Amino acid sequence: MNNFIVTTIRKPNFAQETLAKEISLKFGGKFVEREDFSFDTLKKAHGVENILLVKKNSLSIVTSDGELFFHPNTAHLRIKNLRGGDGDRLIDALNISEGSKILDCTLGLGSDAIVESFIAGNSGKIVALEVNPLIFAVVSHGLKNFSDDSPHILESMRRIEVFNADCRDFLKNCADNSFDAVYFDPMFRHPIKKSSGLNPIRPLADNRPLSNEIIAEACRVAKNRVVLKEHNGSLEFQRLGFKILGGGKYSSVAFGVIDKNFCLL
Repeated sequence: MNNFIVTTIRKPNFAQETLAKEISLKFGGKFVEREDFSFDTLKKAHGVENILLVKKNSLSIVTSDGELFFHPNTAHLRIKNLRGGDGDRLIDALNISEGSKILDCTLGLGSDAIVESFIAGNSGKIVALEVNPLIFAVVSHGLKNFSDDSPHILESMRRIEVFNADCRDFLKNCADNSFDAVYFDPMFRHPIKKSSGLNPIRPLADNRPLSNEIIAEACRVAKNRVVLKEHNGSLEFQRLGFKILGGGKYSSVAFGVIDKNFCLL
């Protein structure tokens, strides 16, 4: 993916400019000095659609639909609820607990992985994959460097192992039953337009549909469950062989589960 440049905020310090140059070398985007140019001017001058921006304490991506940055967002409330004894639909679907090992095949903005990590704890393991190098750069940097006043959030973020990898390739190299659960949260076939917070990620998202071959690999790798998150009413559950879980009657999303005992390998 070369349709981006790397730059900084106006008047960067030495550390910010150095980081921008390092990122450009690592991910292949050209480093451009910001000077006093607008984002639109830089995009037009260099013929790109996206800008990877090095800011004071974080990274962000300027896309055609807005600016994408890392924040634990909904993970805060979900972890607060879990600590208070409430349930979480994803955790229920994954059927995980302390010590569990989870392969999250679609990291995205990282909220689900943070909640998974909170439940798995220090004795567990969360491996999260992100195929897009720009999203990977922003979210992996955020997981390592984001500052928060909640130790539960920080510890959960720092434990996550993140790889810039395609799950199609990664799964093939995993041993049988090497994770307790494998999770997919692909971009919905029919997006929920009211989820405006996701708009900046849409131009960067991997829109390839999951295949039966990928799900079969996930079943081989998962010891217990394979879970899919999709739009409520999506035909993807039926197409890929998932049983839709009850709950979330008024939610726009649903979770489907394949129990390992029913995986056809």
